[in-house]
Amino acid sequence: MAQRPRIAVTGNGRRWAPSWWCTRLALFLVGAQAVRISVRHTPPDEENFDAFIIGGGDDIGPEQYGEPSNPKIRSDPARDALEVRWIKQCLAEKIPVMGICRGAQLINVVLEGTLHQDIRDMRKHTRNRASLVATKEVKLLSGSRAEGIFATDRLKVNSLHHQAINSVSDSLAIVGRDRDNICQMVEGTGDKAIIGVQWHPEYLFYLPVQLRIFRWLVAQAKTA
Repeated sequence: MAQRPRIAVTGNGRRWAPSWWCTRLALFLVGAQAVRISVRHTPPDEENFDAFIIGGGDDIGPEQYGEPSNPKIRSDPARDALEVRWIKQCLAEKIPVMGICRGAQLINVVLEGTLHQDIRDMRKHTRNRASLVATKEVKLLSGSRAEGIFATDRLKVNSLHHQAINSVSDSLAIVGRDRDNICQMVEGTGDKAIIGVQWHPEYLFYLPVQLRIFRWLVAQAKTA
């Protein structure tokens, strides 16, 4: 049997972490092995990974993108530092990387983009209510890598965030927006194997269309 690609998954360090278990299952379903990384889960120094997923969770500290603190933000500086280091390694070594929610935002920040610290007042056509099920529509850019991954230009997604990408890095392109024109998906420019989604596909692993993004990452891992 061919060896499954080893994909590192970052996240919070809590023992009960539904996002980790759902991501692990999604990767298993598409033929990969997940390895957990957090401030409490450190892989051996000799560990090699074929790809990375930077997972969702707490807000990113505004100091990471040069803005003042905000009382509405719950950040995790230790996790920020850990994931920034891994993202920089992925970029330097051209390891395929995918960001989920916070992870997509942090990839943009590492690449010198910025964030909206709170988007709740920006919403006019969509609700702020958090939902694990797919209730929000995202329009994908025609001709983008994203459209090819999902084989459609419209997706139903879930929503758990109150922050979003503001100014996008020159190394990324916004390829998905919701009805309020808020960024929902980015991809690397050129041939960069970088993808980021604002929603949580790991909680939608039971939908074949949502597994497509994990299949993309596995395919990139096998060719990296």
